Amino acid sequence: MAEFKNISSFISGTQVPQYQYKSFKPEHIYHDWVIDVPEIQSLLSDADRALGTLNAFAQLVPNVDFFIKMHITKEATTSSRIEGTQTNMEDVLINQDDINPEKRDDREEVINYINAINFSIEKRNELGIVNRLIRETHKVLMQGVRGQNKNPGDYRTSQNWIGASIRDATFIPPHYEEIADLMSDFEKFLHADDIHTPHLIRIAMLHYQFETIHPFLDGNGRMGRLLITLYLVDKGLMIKPALYLRDFFEHNRSLYYDNLHRVRTHNDMAQWLKFFLVGVIETAESSIQTFKSILLLKDKMEKDILPQFGSRQKKAIELVNFLYSQPFVTVNAIVKELKINYAAANRMVNDLAEKKVLKDLSFGSKERWFLFEEYVGLFMKEPGFKKVENNNEKK
Repeated sequence: MAEFKNISSFISGTQVPQYQYKSFKPEHIYHDWVIDVPEIQSLLSDADRALGTLNAFAQLVPNVDFFIKMHITKEATTSSRIEGTQTNMEDVLINQDDINPEKRDDREEVINYINAINFSIEKRNELGIVNRLIRETHKVLMQGVRGQNKNPGDYRTSQNWIGASIRDATFIPPHYEEIADLMSDFEKFLHADDIHTPHLIRIAMLHYQFETIHPFLDGNGRMGRLLITLYLVDKGLMIKPALYLRDFFEHNRSLYYDNLHRVRTHNDMAQWLKFFLVGVIETAESSIQTFKSILLLKDKMEKDILPQFGSRQKKAIELVNFLYSQPFVTVNAIVKELKINYAAANRMVNDLAEKKVLKDLSFGSKERWFLFEEYVGLFMKEPGFKKVENNNEKK
């Protein structure tokens, strides 16, 4: 039976002497956490309402799966960028053979992130979110990219740290011999039916704990952010994986790391929870606006653009639906997808380019490349996040 504990009384862990350094051993988090901070209660209510609105809106969007890939793609590019991978949306959307060789490694990290999200959401029905799924998802995440030689899919069996060297590290996670016990407690807290801690509070605490344990030699940041999305879908908080905290974390990058670290140094779980919940609220509101914009674009296409194709409208509809999932395409790709000849495909893209739906990006290339610019642009917009105040400086 889980013990009741107050958020305000959270104890993060202890420094444990090792040979020539001290590692940080976090306390177990499998407890029934009581929210005794009024501001957190208020933010939690707002976050629940925001997620409810997003969920309801997602159910109203026809063919919502067409749009999820773009959300995942943006999450992947931003989440990887937090860790230093330099790639952009266009690099992800084009075929590997057509990308600049210097960017292929970066692109593969992003593609792996997309594959890992899809893999984990599908596999959770079979396994649940257990340590085995976490390890298998990490293996997908790290396959064939930088870090592939650091035992992807296996919890570490050596010490890691954050910083240039262990002597001047900003943070040294727990000794590897502690990982099995800590990840067992992590799994118990994740699945516990005997506690009343709200799910949003739980996943915020789980994210902190995962980043503190740092169970893998590489890829812990990407894996930790991926677990947020997976948990929200698994617990039914999101029917579709349409909420990602990627932009909020990057927009407030310093505060993201500062608040995580402050839990360890000041036992200040409350501040981390407030930061996390503000992120959920603002990200949900931003996602709702994106869905609304997509629906408006879809409506414009159906009412103003597609009827102009006359007898070719059926194929034009197929092409536009294809563009929602692959907005950066070649004429040859359209030939293959729509099963039409090159001349017919070329005429259709020329017509859509003339109507300012597609932008020709061929630039003398052998292949004719086109971009569904307005659609991609909806995902490239900077979200209007409010400035998050750094309350840590006042403490």
